Formats: sequence, C-alpha cells, structure tokens
Amino acid sequence: MKIYFISFCLFFVLTTQAQKQEVQKCIEIFFEGFHQKDSAKIKLVCSDKIILQSIIENSVKGNKLSTESAAEFYKSIASIPSNTKFIEKILSYNIQIDGSMAHVWAPYEFYLNDKLSHSGVNTFTLFKEKDSWKIIYLIDTRRK
Repeated sequence: MKIYFISFCLFFVLTTQAQKQEVQKCIEIFFEGFHQKDSAKIKLVCSDKIILQSIIENSVKGNKLSTESAAEFYKSIASIPSNTKFIEKILSYNIQIDGSMAHVWAPYEFYLNDKLSHSGVNTFTLFKEKDSWKIIYLIDTRRK
C-alpha cells in the first residue's frame, strides 16, 4: 500500500512539473517572437481573442490603464525599427495551474539600447486548447 501511495505522489509531482514546463515554454516562445520582432511566432502561442493591457505607474500623473488590441500589438511588434535594440529579461516565473487554466506571474526588467527603461510584472492567463497552451490575457505593470 505504501508503494502505491509513493508512486501516486511521484506521478502527481512529475505531471504537475511537466505542465508547468509546458506553460513556461509557451511564455518563452512569446518572448522569442517578441525579441525577434516576429509577430507570426507570437501568434502561435496566443489566442485569437487575446486581451492585452498595461498599468503605467506614474506618481505625478497617477496610474493609467491602457488596452491594446491584438492587431495593434502585432503591428507594433512588426514595425520596431531594425536598429532598435531591446530585451525584456524575465526574472522569475510563478506558475499556477488548475485543469485547463494557468496563471503566470513574471517580474521583468526592460532594456532599450542597453539601458534599463522600466520594470514591472507580467501576468499571463493561459487556456489549454486541445493539446497546447494559449495566452488569453496579458497585463503588465510598468514603472521607471
């Protein structure tokens, strides 16, 4: 009986870890496409109905919530000038999964031409569609 319990626990841990790796890989593909300015690659891991929002923190003007359509987002990625150097460094991943829904909390630092531009947190909500995870919601905070 003890061996069955240990086997079940081991199976559960391995399954959970494998799902977390799938979710993290989805986010990593998103950022690979972002850094390569490849909106087609980003679309591979995003739902057609993705919601994109940002909270811009400003102590003088107050905080602002902005919403961007998927079409605007993809167009802005594709139109980044080739001489613009940028990288968004993900500092860590906190992944939670319940069935076909996952949530990822990912603090980041954004560098533009090798200088820290801003930092904050990305939060992604994902939906497991058939056999693959798709990003359905992305909101981030941005502060100088």
